[in-house]
Amino acid sequence: MTDFDPKDFVDNLSTKPGVYRMLGADGEALYVGKARDLKKRVGSYFRASGLTTRTLALVNRIKSIEITVTGSETEALLLEQNLIKSLRPVYNIQLKDDKSYPYILLTDGDEYPRLAFYRGSRRRRAGKFYGPFPSAHATRETLAILQKVFRVRQCEDSYFNNRSRPCLQYQIDRCTGPCVGLITPEEYAKDVRYSRLFLEGKSDTLVQELSTNMEAAAAAEDFEKAARLRDRISDLRRIQERQFVANQGGDADILAAVLLQPYACVCIIYVRAGRVIGSKSFFPRFRLAESAAEVLAAFVSQTYLTDERDAAIPGEIIVSDVLPGAVELGHALDYVAGRRVKLAANVRGHRAKWVELAATNAAESLQGHIGSRRNVQQRLQSLQEALGLESPPQRIECFDISHTAGEGTVASCVVFDGGGPVKGDYRRFNIEGIAPGDDYGAMKQVLERRFTRLLKESGKLPDVLLIDGGKGQLGEAHAVLQEFQLPGVLLLGLAKGPGRRPGRETLFLREADGSREVPLAAVSPALHLLQQVRDEAHRFAITGHRQRRGKARRESMLERIPGLGPKRRRELLRHFGGSRQVAGASAAELAKVNGISRKLADNIYGHLHDSAP
Repeated sequence: MTDFDPKDFVDNLSTKPGVYRMLGADGEALYVGKARDLKKRVGSYFRASGLTTRTLALVNRIKSIEITVTGSETEALLLEQNLIKSLRPVYNIQLKDDKSYPYILLTDGDEYPRLAFYRGSRRRRAGKFYGPFPSAHATRETLAILQKVFRVRQCEDSYFNNRSRPCLQYQIDRCTGPCVGLITPEEYAKDVRYSRLFLEGKSDTLVQELSTNMEAAAAAEDFEKAARLRDRISDLRRIQERQFVANQGGDADILAAVLLQPYACVCIIYVRAGRVIGSKSFFPRFRLAESAAEVLAAFVSQTYLTDERDAAIPGEIIVSDVLPGAVELGHALDYVAGRRVKLAANVRGHRAKWVELAATNAAESLQGHIGSRRNVQQRLQSLQEALGLESPPQRIECFDISHTAGEGTVASCVVFDGGGPVKGDYRRFNIEGIAPGDDYGAMKQVLERRFTRLLKESGKLPDVLLIDGGKGQLGEAHAVLQEFQLPGVLLLGLAKGPGRRPGRETLFLREADGSREVPLAAVSPALHLLQQVRDEAHRFAITGHRQRRGKARRESMLERIPGLGPKRRRELLRHFGGSRQVAGASAAELAKVNGISRKLADNIYGHLHDSAP
């Protein structure tokens, strides 16, 4: 790479708006920025004085700069965010929590639509999305309210299409039984409409309509229907009493930031349909930030100015500080959302109280975050001393296996570094092709898959590989490390003690000539760190196992038969009363069912008996 002359480069720059990319010695992206005047903005990095220590550190690493001229500053802002997402420059704001937000999905195109928890790209599914919600807990809590009050189905389509009689949800009055035709599509559509009104924050309209219907039912002497509507109105009144409503029908995100370099915290309070539904704290890294306003501006840009966030941008974004470049940011938000988005600061009334609450939460969360990181560092230093290492380990990966009597085996990999859990690097593996219950085979398979991918993609290798198990598990892991020629990875095994009681575990260190026990006191910070990592791996594994096992058990054996669609499956279940009775029927008996030909009956009989255990 040729020598970079900043003076000559700046002298030849355009004064138009655009985006600049600062690159390091190996061509890696150091920083991506946008400017109204490229020459003026880029030149400010190379002035003789007035730069902060952090900015000087960036400038000293610059070996080249790439420029893209745009038609406006708004275009530059949008391009900047796309490049930050794709290049992930080390000096731009880094958001560790990139998990997508959960939504409530109301399907369309079905005779009986369903409400469902949904996380992922909204472009992949047809239907109406409500949210986003700050957490899975808040989403499921809202779904529980909807199920209790409006009784719209929430079951999977595969389960719904194969019912021959109502399920338990119908028995406990949480569903109206649409799967077996116990409610007409017209009546069901009313419940769906009520759910829409509730999710859109139109609770007053909903209560007024229900009250009118209740009075009409009472006048018609349909007292049973009137009583149901009365109970539904009472439930809605209680829900409204528990929720603070100050901005009826509006959606807003309230953001506040606190900066204590090198740490920062942004707290968001989510208001949906006029109700505060929760909050969430983020801990971005932004080396060049000098104020909380800079952190907020970068956070808002990177969080909202993406293709996946278009439907998630609320009508109002309230921030605790006046943001630099607020006008251009507002124009960009309008463009991405396809509508007017209000970006507000210095608000009054209940909005000011929301901002104050967000600021308080951000400050307290940051203090807790800093304390937690320091605690992790102390534990890593304790582990360094216990193992006699030259320096504290910077990356720990832990693997665990979960299954039920060999069914639905899932392996987990969790990652910890100097700041604690690195959840973006967590991975789950569905284990196939081993004998049921073979934990050694499962461990061998997951490690081979993990390191094959890491080496192929030049990913980060762990300093410490922790196995939830004893010498046998360590032997399998050691063989894999030998196969991949990774002698630099320290291999530890944490075996459960008598009665599986915490604090009585045994730590094994695998060396070239075998495994040796490393004594650790029950109060050792190093042991507490390893226990935390092991427990997190176990939690992550068992969650994945339960999801896999639940999915397999919800799937009907009839769904795997070619040529047998939902209608014919339903006819079979109605005729025989259940899948077990279908499996016990002869081909001749199957052929008596409406819509089942003799050829299809033979195919069903052969498939069920060939696949029977």
